Amino acid sequence: MPQAEFDRLAGFFTAPAYDRLPAVSAGLATARAADPALDNWVHRNVAAHKVPGYAIVTLSLKQTGIAPGDISAEQLDAVADLADRYSFGELRSTHEQNLVLADVRQDALPALYAELKQLGFDTANIGFLTNIICCPGGDYCSLANAKSIPIAEAIQRRYDDLEEVYDLGPIDLNISGCMNACGHHHVGHIGILGVDKKGAEFYQVSLGGSAGHDASIGDILGPSFGAEKMAEVIEEILNTYLDLRQPGETFLAAYRRVGIDVFKERVYASAD
Repeated sequence: MPQAEFDRLAGFFTAPAYDRLPAVSAGLATARAADPALDNWVHRNVAAHKVPGYAIVTLSLKQTGIAPGDISAEQLDAVADLADRYSFGELRSTHEQNLVLADVRQDALPALYAELKQLGFDTANIGFLTNIICCPGGDYCSLANAKSIPIAEAIQRRYDDLEEVYDLGPIDLNISGCMNACGHHHVGHIGILGVDKKGAEFYQVSLGGSAGHDASIGDILGPSFGAEKMAEVIEEILNTYLDLRQPGETFLAAYRRVGIDVFKERVYASAD
């Protein structure tokens, strides 16, 4: 496509009134050095921006005990106020069931972080296991074969230590309550699909999916599991990965290297 066409399309959009800022905020660097929690949050939940001095902030809506992506009317009012004060009045929703402030000054990040802590949206888990994509499931959707939210909560409670989550590295875990796949289970590094077995709720697990540039559909591990076993099944899958991974190897890379058989053997042996 010629550059002239890009320029024509860009003309339909008005850029925010960005300030001219240093590429790196000295004040932010000082604040990060003084506050390890802030530093960790910036490292996990803040992404680079194309405009110098600005950043992209993801608000994690993945508190344990609350349905993934859920937000109250009062919280949303508060977040809208944050968007007005920190991001040119713009708020975006992501397919990962989080919210994004796309145009935040780097030097405003410490103040924004303090306010997000008050709202409970400071969990530094973007890109990691507990940032679960989860459809409403049988609790709210008449199409679902099984509940999704309790499965997500059981996994989040099993992995409530962020240091353990970080040690596992980047993992996409997606849950759908039926084949409509609203939770994108088929492209999760670990996917969970709710199925109906003679009126009972069971869950099929798939491994090796990806929604990235190396996109792939996950491989079905085998027969489905009851809800009460799902947290243990996920734990055994991850323990298998930890036992087999090479230095610096992600879950997806390890799975693609060793294949499904070793995971299947370990999981079904432990589930008996």
